[in-house]
Amino acid sequence: MDLVALVDRLGEAPAAALFGVLTGVVFGVAAQRSRFCLRAAVVEFARGEMRDKVSVWLLTFSTALVWVQGAQLLGVFDASNARMMAVPGSWSGAIVGGLMFGAGMVLANGCSGRLLVMAATGNLRSVISGLIFAVVAQMSLAGLLSPLRDRIAALWVTSGGRNMDLLAAAHLPRGAGLVIGLAIALVALELSRRNRIGVRRLVFASGVGFAVALGWVLTYALANVAFEPVQIESATFTGPSAHTLMFFLDRDAVLEFDVGLVPGVFLGAFLAAAWARELKVQGFDGPTPLRNAMIGAALMGFGGMLAGGCAIGAGVTGGSIFAGTAWLALFCMWIGGMTTDVLMGGRRQSAVA
Repeated sequence: MDLVALVDRLGEAPAAALFGVLTGVVFGVAAQRSRFCLRAAVVEFARGEMRDKVSVWLLTFSTALVWVQGAQLLGVFDASNARMMAVPGSWSGAIVGGLMFGAGMVLANGCSGRLLVMAATGNLRSVISGLIFAVVAQMSLAGLLSPLRDRIAALWVTSGGRNMDLLAAAHLPRGAGLVIGLAIALVALELSRRNRIGVRRLVFASGVGFAVALGWVLTYALANVAFEPVQIESATFTGPSAHTLMFFLDRDAVLEFDVGLVPGVFLGAFLAAAWARELKVQGFDGPTPLRNAMIGAALMGFGGMLAGGCAIGAGVTGGSIFAGTAWLALFCMWIGGMTTDVLMGGRRQSAVA
């Protein structure tokens, strides 16, 4: 692909949005067909099980590491210039935000990325939850909740004016990230074999990880040829949901990778569901799920913005470049999700089922 010619023809901002759409479509198709979801994996693990949900999540996470770290070794991507790594990270934000996001995704019955995928298939609960998530995320970014977010985030930040690179901090050699990814992939494949997960679902699960790498590589390549500064980023849904919402509300908003990503995921998931004949309008089951979904979406909106990313943005995208606060946020999401599931009687529900 001749990026210079593409940028000259489309412009830098539309090219970034196009790359967002491409990344989103790949992500949407792969996530819908693999049924990838951190919330499902967390709940399964909390109930003492290591079945298909955990297997799919581990495979996605590991393949993201393999693709991204492999891209760095090949010289087509450099994580040191990524937005998530080039600015200070917040340890306090990762802890508090991660716990809030984990609790929220259990209440809402899906993380922010999963809600977007389900909304594309006709799930009205996910549509409403996703809108609440986007509104609260925008309030946390530049609205009523932003001062509170700033205060919590400022309690404990990384030193040196940058996020912590876990590989560099551990003095690990070049290529260690790829080895770690391959090791986790072997565990995921063994779990998949035990749970008799089909090859097609495994391919799509790895496709979610590939989408993360695709976003990193495309924005990195664009940044190298663009005249104006371009953010090097990849799949995440907290900031992009807020930016996409404002794009349709503010006529002065500009195109960017984030604005293309969310519609791209929706389109990819819709096409995948239509191809599999899985489009179906679904509503809420009583007032309690509605209340839980609204509370959970709000918790994810604030928690994701505070943590520096959602289950995808921090958990997979940030994890793939070994950003210190991203790994901490992911850990706290697991803790928050498991604790919430237990408090809601998850183990008892599993036993009855």
